[in-house]
Amino acid sequence: MTAHVGDFGLARFKFDSAATSSTHSISTSDSILGTIGYIAPECAEGGAVSSAADVYSVGIVLLEIFLRRRPTDDMFNGGMNITKFVEMNFPDMIPRIIDAELLEEQQDLSQETSFAMKEKSLECLLSVLNIGLLCTKPSPNERISMQEVAARLHEIKKAYPREN
Repeated sequence: MTAHVGDFGLARFKFDSAATSSTHSISTSDSILGTIGYIAPECAEGGAVSSAADVYSVGIVLLEIFLRRRPTDDMFNGGMNITKFVEMNFPDMIPRIIDAELLEEQQDLSQETSFAMKEKSLECLLSVLNIGLLCTKPSPNERISMQEVAARLHEIKKAYPREN
């Protein structure tokens, strides 16, 4: 898996460049900033770069991490994308679509312990994927803020401490 750090902070880049003198202005009307699959729909359609676009990219990366599928995977065609794929399978079918390696660690445990841990892991996973879905809403006005993303992820980390 390869992180696409350049997809984050596009809003800051644009706004910082706007603060420079007019002789150093950057035109974004004839190009798209970002990586295909990670760029927010409004930016791909020529809309303004914003912090909501960064939130969209974060959501795509969250979904990508747990599915272990890039948003440009061959399976995402004909109107299907990574967000729609997760939405269609959320919550009941999520164990069937996530990266199988995420569940392998629990196979060596006793049956009782394994069931309890699988349930807890699934709850945690669903919470994180839900954040990904909230970040990738089609409209920027429907997305949660980056502060909300961070707060929710911190809450998940507190609610599901890592067991050694």
